[in-house]
Amino acid sequence: RGSGMQAAVGLLLLLLLAAAVGPVRADAGRARRDALREELLLSPLPAGDVAATFQFRTRWDADLPRGAVSHYRLFPKALGRLVAALGVRELHLALTQGFWRTQAWGQPPLQAPAGAELWVWFQPTVTDVDKAWKELSNILSGIFCASLNFIDSTNTVTPTASFKPLGLANGTDHHLLRYAVLPREVVCTENLTPWKKLLPCGSKAGLAVLLKAERLFHSSYHSQAVHIRPVCRDASCLAVSWELRQTLTVVFDSFSSGQGKKDWSLFKMFSRTLTDACPLATQSKVYVDISPKNKEKELLEVTPVPSSLHEAVVQGEKRTYAVYDLLSPSLFNTSRSLNVQLKWKRPQDSSELPIPVLHAQRYVSGYGLQTGEISTLIHNTHPYRAFPVVLLETVPWYLRLYVHTLTIITKGKENKPSYIHYQPAQDRTRPHLLEMLIQLPANSVTKITIQFERALLKWTEYTPDPNHGFYVSSSVLSALVPSIITMKDTDMEQSPLFTSLFPSSDGSSYFVRLYTEPLLVNLPTPDFSMPYNVICLTCTVVAVCYGSFYNLLTRTFHVEEPSRGGLAKRLANIIRKFRGVPPL
Repeated sequence: RGSGMQAAVGLLLLLLLAAAVGPVRADAGRARRDALREELLLSPLPAGDVAATFQFRTRWDADLPRGAVSHYRLFPKALGRLVAALGVRELHLALTQGFWRTQAWGQPPLQAPAGAELWVWFQPTVTDVDKAWKELSNILSGIFCASLNFIDSTNTVTPTASFKPLGLANGTDHHLLRYAVLPREVVCTENLTPWKKLLPCGSKAGLAVLLKAERLFHSSYHSQAVHIRPVCRDASCLAVSWELRQTLTVVFDSFSSGQGKKDWSLFKMFSRTLTDACPLATQSKVYVDISPKNKEKELLEVTPVPSSLHEAVVQGEKRTYAVYDLLSPSLFNTSRSLNVQLKWKRPQDSSELPIPVLHAQRYVSGYGLQTGEISTLIHNTHPYRAFPVVLLETVPWYLRLYVHTLTIITKGKENKPSYIHYQPAQDRTRPHLLEMLIQLPANSVTKITIQFERALLKWTEYTPDPNHGFYVSSSVLSALVPSIITMKDTDMEQSPLFTSLFPSSDGSSYFVRLYTEPLLVNLPTPDFSMPYNVICLTCTVVAVCYGSFYNLLTRTFHVEEPSRGGLAKRLANIIRKFRGVPPL
């Protein structure tokens, strides 16, 4: 009977355990509706520079536009409620300090213009897009501590050919798109701190522990971005998921950092090392680009030994990456931290570096403060393939463009654009918008010039430092660049994050978006010291004239009678009288 009682008790315990485990597994299945992936890409650049690209992707299987979500786990609640309340379909925000030198550093994984860039696609259900755009910029200004509240109609445009949706889109009605750039925006730690707070683990664990502000802003280039878009939930694409990508790209210069050497390590770059992965992340990896820059043997040596090697065709070139998986139990067995070291086996010759297929420069020319000319040079270095490029120019209203002076010259001949869209500016209301589809012949340089006239602003419209000049936002180039190596279709969920933001339409080309340098233009500026001089002179004249006149009006004058003198004087006069001398 004792054995029967023990069997009954054991059966009861098993039933209770099964009942307890069942709901936990069900809750775990529901909790896996969102997932986090984080990765770091280290890319050696010419002259000993190193580019570090962080990407944190949060994917959530939820219906945000309908606002039926009440519980947020990994996806930031501030951004989720913003998407649901304002009917946002796609949101792309970038804050950048510095300029990516494409010709010297090559094509970046994600490039952004200097300053602040914001472009948003709204849902078709939004009736007043301009009102939603203004409210959105004000809210983002508060979330990221940036000057996005200065975005208004004078720096907002609606492109027709550029900035197509990167996620799922039922239609491409360009009236639902808004694009703006603030080239004067300065990025600092006050923008980095709220950006890090949006991460599920913050800066306490995972790759985010390397985001030390003191090191990030002591660099040649710094860019942080937020991308929100709808994506397919699975291969059948019957359901929609929402993807949040937080990216940060920084370029460390050996001379500006004081190292003076080409050998690098995580500790030298960030003053920290990796100790663990984010507990909420389903994937945490570090990629190091060890691709040979020429046909000879590899120039780069990495330590410790990587977990695996990954080969992929990125931007038309075959790349080899050393992979360190932070979730692998064997990674931290030998040491408590991971400090990836990069060493050059032999000096690298800068003449051996490949030239990017597509790159561009822009500058302003002319003399005086009345007229000028904006010139853009677009280079296609492909040896035998021609391809079209979409050029977007946004020019402030105070530079009055002369469209009849627009010229496009390629190899000494006129190059007529296949498509052109021009929206003239209105004073103090909207900027100029110029979009063109230009065919770039193989191995050619295309020069685009347009003349402008400088307007005279009101004295209240000048900046506090008017003699510094006025910034003109960068030109945007969008193109499908032909690839020399055929790219295979890969699973986006298995491929690295830096290869999946701009998926290729086919295996023969890849999408590239480039930005030129921002321009600094001087305008006719009055002498703002004259009001100070006039005030000083006027106050001096008033003080002297009014003071003298006031003294004349208020002063009392008294006539003093001459005194007869004292006793000594009278005695002296008596003596002088007796002597016959005139009195005193």
